[in-house]
Amino acid sequence: MPLCHTLVLSSFHALCNTCLINFSLSPMKSNELFYTKIMRRTQENTTGIVLVLIFSSVVLTIVPVYFFPLWKRSSSSSSTTATSSPLPLPSPPPSVRSATMRSGAKCDIFSGEWVPNPKAPYYTNGTCWAIHDHQNCMKFGRPDDGFMKWRWRPDGCELPVFNPAQFLELVGGKSLAFLGDSVGRNQMQSLMCLLSKVTYVVDISTTSDDKSRRWSYPTHNFTLANFWSPYLVRSVEADPKGPTLTGLFSLYLDEPDSNWTAQIKDFDYVIVSAGHWFFRPTLYHENHRVIGCHYCLNPNVTDLTMYHGYRMAFRTTFQTLLSLAGYKGTTFLRTYAPSHYENGEWDKGGDCLRTRPVGSNETRLEGINLEMYMTQLEEFRSAEREARARGLKFRLIDVTEVMLRRPDGHPSRYGHLPQENVTMYNDCVHWCLPGPIDSWNDFLLQMLKMEGGSRSSSGKFHGSERKLEIK
Repeated sequence: MPLCHTLVLSSFHALCNTCLINFSLSPMKSNELFYTKIMRRTQENTTGIVLVLIFSSVVLTIVPVYFFPLWKRSSSSSSTTATSSPLPLPSPPPSVRSATMRSGAKCDIFSGEWVPNPKAPYYTNGTCWAIHDHQNCMKFGRPDDGFMKWRWRPDGCELPVFNPAQFLELVGGKSLAFLGDSVGRNQMQSLMCLLSKVTYVVDISTTSDDKSRRWSYPTHNFTLANFWSPYLVRSVEADPKGPTLTGLFSLYLDEPDSNWTAQIKDFDYVIVSAGHWFFRPTLYHENHRVIGCHYCLNPNVTDLTMYHGYRMAFRTTFQTLLSLAGYKGTTFLRTYAPSHYENGEWDKGGDCLRTRPVGSNETRLEGINLEMYMTQLEEFRSAEREARARGLKFRLIDVTEVMLRRPDGHPSRYGHLPQENVTMYNDCVHWCLPGPIDSWNDFLLQMLKMEGGSRSSSGKFHGSERKLEIK
């Protein structure tokens, strides 16, 4: 009951109590005695009645004016509730890695632990044709399957497993490109396997190059492509053998690879990644001249380390996307995914034989993995600031520490026949399918939901930047 109504009733009760003498408790004696009592009681309470009436008048005049907005809001709420619903809170600012929980606290979806998931996997090598032999671990006899039965759980919230129908609903009428090396293609194949549960795909590639393909999902007018560009910038094999028998490559660090620049501008989403090819010996070119190298073993050329080439390749790639005429898409950087060779390097007997993830207290990001990650991150942050100023979107799929804890997820020797002669016999770089790399598409879907908008025909993104509330 409103406050003013309560006060008025209190005043009325006081007045009634003054007039109604307790007849039931006191026997009637005589009219004189009766009227004497009334007069005496009235005189005693006159002052109180006046004060009560004055106070009630003030309340009736002031309180409605002050509380009218609250009453009006309450009257518009549901008649079944005693109090009105709280006003909606303003939308939180945008983020590239956080979601908001019901409590209002932020949840970093890339900070967490791997936890058992007996429901996984969500496809098999028998139900998905898109798995390449190099990642088809069960086909080639991997004896354990526990590596498939884990999921990533962020600290403080839940990351939903990939929902193919929801993904297709979000990307309907749009296009997504993977730009980079074979680990990026590895993620694309995971995505295709996840989508194969609900729809079909058509190969619409215009080239016979198996490393760069384009696919169409007619049911949702969705286009998916990958552009093979392991160095992101223009590269030429200068020596097929090189110092380590893996080839010597000339990298033109200030020239983006035309394999992707000529086709990328029309894509709505571009996922950029690169990493392991930069360990190979390379010659660095800028402004049409050699400026240094990485492990070229040429005494006349300064060794600038692989980190210089890695940094400049991402800088050139980001600057190209920022300035590319007609490109209005969202750029994602998928961060470096560590390899897990133990007891030797890849060509010296190293292998990855673990069968379960490691916890956050069992490993840490350091050494080469940390340097590669920080190099990417520094270039990304610089490009992201410039992108905001230009009205473009740069986002971070931050998987480095997530995948550092999955030494069990690689093919090892189970990506080929035992007697097959392959360059990398024990593969601890790529990821089994199905396997932990499927989580990258969990992240991707979550981030698409965070974007919260759709792209119009003019190429601009519209919609709320509010972070998605994870349930």
